[in-house]
Amino acid sequence: MDASLLRLVLDWLTPWEFSPTLIAAFVIGCVLFVRGTRVRRVGKARQGMFWFGMLLLYLSLHTRIDYYSERLFFAHRLQHLVLHHLGPLLVMAAYPGQVMRAGLSLAWRGHLRSFQRSLAGRILIGVLTNRFLVPLLFVVLVLGFLIPVVQFYSMLDWRLYRLMNWSVVISGFMYWNLILDRRPSPPAAMSPGGRVLSPVITTVPQMITGAVITFTERDIYPIFDLCGRAIPGMSAVTDQAIGGLTMWVVAGLIEVFGLLYALSTLMRLSARGRLRRPDRKRRLAQPRSSQAVP
Repeated sequence: MDASLLRLVLDWLTPWEFSPTLIAAFVIGCVLFVRGTRVRRVGKARQGMFWFGMLLLYLSLHTRIDYYSERLFFAHRLQHLVLHHLGPLLVMAAYPGQVMRAGLSLAWRGHLRSFQRSLAGRILIGVLTNRFLVPLLFVVLVLGFLIPVVQFYSMLDWRLYRLMNWSVVISGFMYWNLILDRRPSPPAAMSPGGRVLSPVITTVPQMITGAVITFTERDIYPIFDLCGRAIPGMSAVTDQAIGGLTMWVVAGLIEVFGLLYALSTLMRLSARGRLRRPDRKRRLAQPRSSQAVP
């Protein structure tokens, strides 16, 4: 490789803001997955989705891309498209939970089981898989940071900036964990029909917000001019239009993929007779005296 090209690549891969917490999280997750694949059989497609999703997340969070996301609105929206939609979707489509659990030592697996059975563990799992709270957070966190005042201070304060990025990543993992679940309910937290309906509900406000930003002909986010727009000559309106289209079209397409995946799960469970149905025997055994009298 040419020295100048190598220098350019290394310059792009150099973290704009180094985060030891992020490095630790990625290393732990990757090590557990590798260890788990030695215990459990994981197909190449699943492994490919996991590693591609993790790569996209790392590049978006811990390289020079982060510099441009602070100085271009459309780069910022592309970054959040990966952090909120594409990266978590790819990782969760690999179903890494059981694989990473298998990568734990026997003692740690015992500790994890004990915690899951405890009151605190049951409460935490209930919150992380709540079928109403998780979709709400998925929408509120991404749209809330687009409020101009919130966006302004989030881009200036590094603590708020990291909170913004981490919150959309975590909410993305929580959401796609529910939508991509292939089991009937129970044991899945969300019903198969709910997994089909949820992307329809969550994508509408995001698409509307993207359309509004696209067609707004004034500078909504002056923070990017204040920080110094990274592409000289690009107007605020053009920058906003590209960013709005990213939310309106590209993010919408990713959610449509999630909807189609959930629909295929619903059809598969229905074909196998695994959808939850009313208990006819219990209804037939119900005493007539308890039924309403006309």
